[in-house]
Amino acid sequence: MAQEIAAAGAVVWRVREGIVEIALAHRLRYDDWTLPKGKLEAGESARVAAHREVREETGARVALGRFLGRTRYRIGADRKLVDYFAARYLDGEFAPSDEVAELAWLPVSDAIARVSYERDHPVLAAFVAKPADLTTLLLVRHAKAGSRAQWEDADELRPLSRNGEKQVPPVRTLAAVYGADRVFSAPLVRCVRTVQPVADDLGVPVGEEELLAERKYEGMEEAAQRRLVEIAAGGGVPVVCSQGGVIPDLVSRMAAETGLPVPRRVESKKGSVWALFFDGPHLVAADYIRVP
Repeated sequence: MAQEIAAAGAVVWRVREGIVEIALAHRLRYDDWTLPKGKLEAGESARVAAHREVREETGARVALGRFLGRTRYRIGADRKLVDYFAARYLDGEFAPSDEVAELAWLPVSDAIARVSYERDHPVLAAFVAKPADLTTLLLVRHAKAGSRAQWEDADELRPLSRNGEKQVPPVRTLAAVYGADRVFSAPLVRCVRTVQPVADDLGVPVGEEELLAERKYEGMEEAAQRRLVEIAAGGGVPVVCSQGGVIPDLVSRMAAETGLPVPRRVESKKGSVWALFFDGPHLVAADYIRVP
């Protein structure tokens, strides 16, 4: 019976002497040049798989970036679906293996000419369509909390529920995959606890952001937007946790300013993440990530 095989990979990039270079893998088995990629393991998301496969095939530690597209092709009777992401090279050294014999770092135009499969061309075109060196910000909606109706104390003290606690590890994993290094949160217990493990991993405090709480946001939307852009401009990859009454409007406002297409009804499920990508103060790409 024909199968659908899920896989993920990345356009791994770095800058050398002012030139953007892309990593291509030479595989012995197929005698081809291709973007690093591989099959998803059981229970693994595409982003986590792309991050892992890049490490295994190239030796590179990377910070994931924006989604670049999906390729579809046949392998015998089966169909393979590969999701690709941009990935900034951080460090690490390549070592030849039975699977990958050589790694080449090439300027983009040379990489496009070198790849063995035409199906990789749209992925590379999507990569070059925007600047490589974008700023990433992860905007998280807090995980599920206990019932508001059954909570007798102040609402800002309402904790995560048992199901909410289960949503925290995937957020923590995503933060690592994207190379997060700073953490901010609206000053509510459920928001802070959603991202506290990320801060613990990094050994940094959780910065409180009043403007990103629902009770402060209404009437202060422009100030909240300026603050979020300011956080993004502070360098690195910040993680910011907020609420459902803030995130959809905030994403819509920033997208409207740059003409970035987003759904009319912007999703923001509890525990979900918007990976936002900025060119200076301008939002130029946005990926919505649902967390189980």
